[in-house]
Amino acid sequence: MSGLIDAAFSRARVVAMTLIVMLSVGTYAYVSIPKEASPEVPLALFYIHTGLDGISPTDAERLLIEPMEQEFAGITGLDSMTSFAAEGSASVQLEFQPGLDNDEVLSDIREAVDRIAGDLPEDAYDITVTEINTALFPIITAILSGPVPERTLNNLAEDLQEEIESLSGVLEVDIGGEREEFVEVLIDSTVFQTYDLSFDELIGQITRNNRLIAAGAIETGAGRIVLTVPGLIEDLADVMSMPVLVRDDTVVTFGDVATVRRAFDDPTGFARIDGQPALALEVTKRSGANIIETVAEVRDRIERLRVDWPETVEITYLQDQSEQVEDLLSDLEANVITAVALVMIVIVYALGFRSAVLVGLAIPGAFLAGVTALWVMGYTMNIVVLFSLILVVGMLVDGAIVTTELADRQLQEGVEPKKAYANAAKRMAWPVIASTATTLSVFFPLLFWTGMVGEFMKFLPITVILTLFASLFMALIFIPVMGGIIGKRQPQTAASKAALAAADSGDPRRIGGVTGAYVRVLNWAILRPAATVLLTVAMLLGSFGLYGQFGVGLSFFPSVEPEFMQVQVRARDNFSIFQRDDLVRRVERRLLEFDEVASVYARSTMSAGQGDEETIGTIQLELTPWDTRRPAAEIGEDIRQAMTDLAGIDVQVQTESGGPTAGKPVNLEVTARTGEAQGAAVEMIREIMDRVGGFTDVTDTRPLPGVEVAVIVNRAEAARYGADVSLLGQALQLLTRGIAVAEYRPDDTDGTLDIRVRFPYEDRSLSELGNMRVPTAAGSVPISNFVTFEPVERTGTIRRIDERRVVTIEANVAPGLLVNDQVIALTQALEAADLPEGVEFSFAGEAEDQAEAMNFLVAAFLSAIFLMFVILVTQFNSFYQAFVVMSAIVFSIAGVLLGLLITGRPFGVVMGGIGVIALAGIVVNNNIVLIDTYNDLKKSGQSPLEAALRTGAQRLRPVVLTSITTALGLMPMVIGLNINFFTREIVYGAPSTQWWTELSSAIAGGLVVATVLTLVVTPAMLMLGEKRAARRQAAGGTAGATA
Repeated sequence: MSGLIDAAFSRARVVAMTLIVMLSVGTYAYVSIPKEASPEVPLALFYIHTGLDGISPTDAERLLIEPMEQEFAGITGLDSMTSFAAEGSASVQLEFQPGLDNDEVLSDIREAVDRIAGDLPEDAYDITVTEINTALFPIITAILSGPVPERTLNNLAEDLQEEIESLSGVLEVDIGGEREEFVEVLIDSTVFQTYDLSFDELIGQITRNNRLIAAGAIETGAGRIVLTVPGLIEDLADVMSMPVLVRDDTVVTFGDVATVRRAFDDPTGFARIDGQPALALEVTKRSGANIIETVAEVRDRIERLRVDWPETVEITYLQDQSEQVEDLLSDLEANVITAVALVMIVIVYALGFRSAVLVGLAIPGAFLAGVTALWVMGYTMNIVVLFSLILVVGMLVDGAIVTTELADRQLQEGVEPKKAYANAAKRMAWPVIASTATTLSVFFPLLFWTGMVGEFMKFLPITVILTLFASLFMALIFIPVMGGIIGKRQPQTAASKAALAAADSGDPRRIGGVTGAYVRVLNWAILRPAATVLLTVAMLLGSFGLYGQFGVGLSFFPSVEPEFMQVQVRARDNFSIFQRDDLVRRVERRLLEFDEVASVYARSTMSAGQGDEETIGTIQLELTPWDTRRPAAEIGEDIRQAMTDLAGIDVQVQTESGGPTAGKPVNLEVTARTGEAQGAAVEMIREIMDRVGGFTDVTDTRPLPGVEVAVIVNRAEAARYGADVSLLGQALQLLTRGIAVAEYRPDDTDGTLDIRVRFPYEDRSLSELGNMRVPTAAGSVPISNFVTFEPVERTGTIRRIDERRVVTIEANVAPGLLVNDQVIALTQALEAADLPEGVEFSFAGEAEDQAEAMNFLVAAFLSAIFLMFVILVTQFNSFYQAFVVMSAIVFSIAGVLLGLLITGRPFGVVMGGIGVIALAGIVVNNNIVLIDTYNDLKKSGQSPLEAALRTGAQRLRPVVLTSITTALGLMPMVIGLNINFFTREIVYGAPSTQWWTELSSAIAGGLVVATVLTLVVTPAMLMLGEKRAARRQAAGGTAGATA
């Protein structure tokens, strides 16, 4: 390393130019790197869907789901398989182990789909495979609303979709709430009887008359003439003029017997924003596009097009992720500037202005080098990267402080700047490398974190490792070289000179001030090492005992104040979409009265997906800014109270969950051998949850009970009339969606429109079903001649996990309670309960993620300690000294627990766990510097007692400075304070700081306690080791003399 440092000093101008280039490129990278809110987590999730018109959930399970499950179960790397069988459809969701190549997995799934296709019923829909990707979640939702006709709103939305999709950063725009258009041919039921017209004749006429026939070409002497028969339907007039029937000389057209018009599909849902009909345009960006620029372009394009719209049409923006990213970036910049300012103040006070400039230079240097590396590697700037950069601000200067402080000492002794900084860099090279290596080694195992949480958090170790690696070069190459250029001996008082001389070569006990007081305490401690160590151990055990007795408990991920809330409206009945919408409107009207709600976006629906049949509507609430309202949890309680008198519906409030998990935190999966036992078990578990208390918004996925009408066909009787099941099916379709007879492509739409024949609205009823007649070879026959109607029990959506029927019970936890405590209490109650035989239960969701995260973090902690121990033994060549260095980790954990006790916070599994691991790598650095100096002084011939005292006197300043700067760098996050230097605002408790308060508090609290104990206990432990070694040596000498 000395050769590299000498080479750098001999080419000082090149080093200075390199630093300038590095800062310039880093600034460009910081501006150019794509920015987004949450990290793009490569989910190994795939959704497979098929269906069959009219199939019941039980039949869908047997004929569609089971063949697919059997085939998919054999795919390598499959982690879990969730299936849903519903009326008319079947879907399977496959989750694979993280880290697999998604393209290969998709290829395996497509091969399995090809093999399945032959085993499914002939009329089943084609199987579709969709890859679920977080990058495809909307970055902004633009909602069109207003009292205008539906077709106007549709046209505006489609124009907007086309314009926005033409932007370079936009991948696609989905229109939510848009109904499909089709051509409706309404034929009175008496037409088939009057004209003795069969269904097949009707379908055949349209199909045969809707064809483009390339008739070929005729070669003539004068040239070649191409013949075409333009038989495709071009517009509604073509349908109207199409013949239906020819009797003698009379031609009956559709225009004579039917009403032909363009119409919308029967509604399956309604959408409104603040009570007005609405359509939602969900915009997703291309991977790697800058979210801030893309959203700005989208908004600009919409505002330009809006000029030509009707005045009554409003545009509302929801879930604009660019605002969150902009807030985070401004917080980062403010925190970095605050941290640099605090560090500079401390260094100016301790070492003078020039040294402070050098140390301060290490932050932007390493910081921008890390950002450049992230940019080159193709990563994005997201919430985890941003915090990682804030986290390392205090650490980046540790090496620079140690080097600069030693150079400052040498400058005071009269050494010229260039030589002083070169000597300091060479002398501190190995301690700085070892301390950086130990910090890197604790973050290294975090790179191998698997699962959803691991993919979400992996950006933290990557960012920290890159920036700390850059800080090593800043501390040993760039800062010393720049110090050699601008360094200067600062003026000193006589007392300071005397203290410096006493620390270096005199009696350290005679130093005055804070250093002198510390040396005298240290002198007492190292003269009584055993008592000091025992007293420390007793304090540590006391702190662990206190936390065990009075600690609050565990939490999984930090609770962050949300900007959005979702209200679910649930009901257990077979409502029509209009009845559902009426119930949703009642809730919506009450929500519009809340002052703290900025906008209300309501959607009523026939199916909420994921096997959820009870949800009849969801209402998304955008809250007013966090500093102008009460916490979301309190607003949620008020909403629940306001809805208690609405009969027949259950209103549930779900706040936006922070972090990688989604859905309700308590998720219990119940399996059983029979459906009856499963239903009984779910009922019992819900009663137990009520007894335990603390659970809110409890739901389960048991299939909804209900009645459906089975049309039973007597096939023998039907055959006598020349009828069959297919004919009856066509007749029934005329009463429902209609018979799709053809399709055509009009000029004013991009796709094709179906042409469907059905009865007018007033004829589509249950009474008409009983009186219906079908055309057969024997004439028009009432279906009652061969059909009977029977009410049968309706089976709701069937949910399966890993090829077994499963009912899931989900719940939120009441405000003020911890999920972990509730899960433990519920588990104990369930284990003590007498559940039906064959019933099994397991916790999924947050509880499962928490257990996985805890297991990984414990393994990562042990791996980090082992790696650190190897580095320390390599550095000091002593197991005992390595053990002394590692003792700081125990001190730091005690500090973390004491901090949690004082603040009354729970220990966060993810953030607190990472904090403890990061802390382990930071706190050992002070011990490395102390022991390295101690060994150096002992080598120069000083006694262990004198070496220990002098180590404390010489290294107090750099140890305290590095700890204070690291703690100060995190202080804005610990207290949740944002000081924005650009807007001159001071904001306290912003949601963006709530993410990281747990982690930063753990590091800052543990570091302060560990530093105080390290400065006294480490020298005492070194003396204890020396005494043991001396006794062993004396015992060995006595034995030798006796021999």
